[in-house]
Amino acid sequence: MPDHLRIEPATIDDLPQLADLLHGLFSQEADFIPNREKQMKGLRLILEQPSRGRIFVLRSGSRIIGMINLLITISTAEGGFVLILEDLVILCDHRGQGYGGRLLEHALGYAMAKGFLRVTLLTDKLENRAREFYEHHGFRQSGMVPMRYYFSLQDKPDGTGVSGSDENSANE
Repeated sequence: MPDHLRIEPATIDDLPQLADLLHGLFSQEADFIPNREKQMKGLRLILEQPSRGRIFVLRSGSRIIGMINLLITISTAEGGFVLILEDLVILCDHRGQGYGGRLLEHALGYAMAKGFLRVTLLTDKLENRAREFYEHHGFRQSGMVPMRYYFSLQDKPDGTGVSGSDENSANE
């Protein structure tokens, strides 16, 4: 990695650039709709409360080239703290230079040093390059199948389907 690039924890001041990175990522994924306000809110929740997770950035001067977002949870199967790798994204014009691998290695090193027992991630079914990238770094496919439940139709990417909650039930 060139000397002018460094990996470090993200700060609140990084929110606009982090949201831009997520906009690019979510523009490519069928399951998500880019929404700057929601992305800023989610990122802020992590940055303001380190017990929720960590965001590391790859920085060149003041410009963020990439980010990795790790969320902290507990696994009853593992009997301890584990991480969910929520997002890993590199700016388009910097892909293919090993920067994603550097960020991932940094995150895995952090996880091992802090005693986390596992890192889990979701990747697109049809995105072979992403799956190959993670497999190259030691990840293996799981027999588990991800499923989502949306509390309102507006939260669903396609806006269709049946909501499992009644608007008035939260007020009862």
